[in-house]
Amino acid sequence: MTILVFSDLHDNLPNLETCFNWANNNQVDAAIFLGDLTNTDTLLELARLWPKEFYFIQGNCDTYLTSDIPSYPQWHNVGRYGQIIVDKRHIGLCHEPRYWEEVLREGSVEVLFYGHSHKPWEELDNNTWLVNPGTLGGVYYPASFALYDTVNNIWKLKTLSQLKI
Repeated sequence: MTILVFSDLHDNLPNLETCFNWANNNQVDAAIFLGDLTNTDTLLELARLWPKEFYFIQGNCDTYLTSDIPSYPQWHNVGRYGQIIVDKRHIGLCHEPRYWEEVLREGSVEVLFYGHSHKPWEELDNNTWLVNPGTLGGVYYPASFALYDTVNNIWKLKTLSQLKI
């Protein structure tokens, strides 16, 4: 299974559309969002673009209310941080790195995806991979995201400019 992992969109609708049109045409099976979408209109645009499984957390800049979230069976609101199991992989999610400890208290994970800094990053810390896909919004850094291959437990950081559309 291939999962698109993205964060810090900050209402950049052209980047959202480019990325998800590419994902829909390239056998991406699910998406994980790590916070800072930011408003209800962008949330609804994402619902229009992505009909597949969608796991998400809320970031410090998200202004939409829980009641604004479309109630689709394939949408999974994890809250501010937490863990999910997808394709038998234990995955941790948070926006701000300050929540790492809380996520890890829930149990071990194979990878913990986070956002907030906008800087694409990956590092191994105490046998846990910490991966930041960067900012799909292109704020302070080039627009980026990650593709996570659950079969092989590997991810690849990509920039939006690398996509062949």
